[in-house]
Amino acid sequence: MSPIRLLIADDHPVVRDGLRGMLAAEPDLDVVGEASDGAEVLALVDSLLPDVILMDLRMPGVGGVEAIRSLTERGSSGRVLVLTTYDSDREVVPALAAGATGYLLKDAPRQELLRAIRATARGEAVLAPSVATHLVSQLRTPSHESLSDRELEVLRLIAQGHTNRGAATRLFISEATIKTHLLHIYEKLGVGDRAAAVAVGYERGLLRPRSG
Repeated sequence: MSPIRLLIADDHPVVRDGLRGMLAAEPDLDVVGEASDGAEVLALVDSLLPDVILMDLRMPGVGGVEAIRSLTERGSSGRVLVLTTYDSDREVVPALAAGATGYLLKDAPRQELLRAIRATARGEAVLAPSVATHLVSQLRTPSHESLSDRELEVLRLIAQGHTNRGAATRLFISEATIKTHLLHIYEKLGVGDRAAAVAVGYERGLLRPRSG
């Protein structure tokens, strides 16, 4: 069988070098390229045709979640294994919602990383133990109530790129009220920021792409 083709995406050269050195020793793995941000990933995938993309999340410019979402929208055959330092809900949920196949932490033992890469190449979901614990905890927690009509209005305006002030003007309410609505939205969607709220909003069908 042909080796698994890998693309490493991380903004730290030392991390990329370390991963390349580790993976080069495996006969069934072939590092075909490196990227320092999500934009480079998107520019390289069509020519390199990686089977697995090891994707950091927090990178300058185009971040990991945005890149994952773009790859999913393109119908890319490369599967994404997130490899990051962060395992909070605000990172995990948007990454998986965007289309990542697996989620592993950078402190994972070497053998665990190798198993995860091979499993990801087969299309199997791979989750770091702490990430799996987060998700199970979320599922066991009673689901949050649905967004109110006003919260949906706020979320739609934020998705359209409006600032808090702009949304407040459109809805004839104060910025403080907008901020309160956003806090409620974050809590109900299980996210920590505007970008993640919008991502989960699209994933759950609360938002729809604008036509035209």
